Amino acid sequence: MAYGAPRTPCPPPHPDLGLARGCEHCLGWGTVVTRDGGHELCYTCQRDPGEGDGA
Repeated sequence: MAYGAPRTPCPPPHPDLGLARGCEHCLGWGTVVTRDGGHELCYTCQRDPGEGDGA
């Protein structure tokens, strides 16, 4: 019997695919899979919403 991925209380993050295009780290997906099996925004191409634009 096949089993699906375990359910998590929070949905995966929604990356900006325009920023992810051409990223070699996440291969254009905008997210990376952690060692625990969770999804996080790619730290190479996605900006943290709390960072602002640096201005």
